[in-house]
Amino acid sequence: MSDRRTTMKAGALLLIAGGIIGAGVALLFAPQSGKATRKGISRYARKAKRRAEEVADDFSESISRMVDTVGEKTADILDRGIDVAHETKKEILRAIEDGQEKLEKQRSRLARFLG
Repeated sequence: MSDRRTTMKAGALLLIAGGIIGAGVALLFAPQSGKATRKGISRYARKAKRRAEEVADDFSESISRMVDTVGEKTADILDRGIDVAHETKKEILRAIEDGQEKLEKQRSRLARFLG
């Protein structure tokens, strides 16, 4: 899912960049005076800059959300690991206690048997 979003964003960026380049070339070859062409290019460059900043901001927000999500997932996994380790520790202690009880019973039986 993440790879698909990244691919879609890259495609959108390429589409925007292609549009910017195409419009710039069209302005250069348009039958206008030099001053009008420069003014058009300047205006278009400002628009392109704003769009690029918007795309960069969106991309930055997406990365930030992804980092937050990864951090949350990591914390959840760590918490589950701690819970599992705690339960495993309890089980091991119970097994040791059961073993000690059985050993004590066997020691008592052996002591009675030997006298």
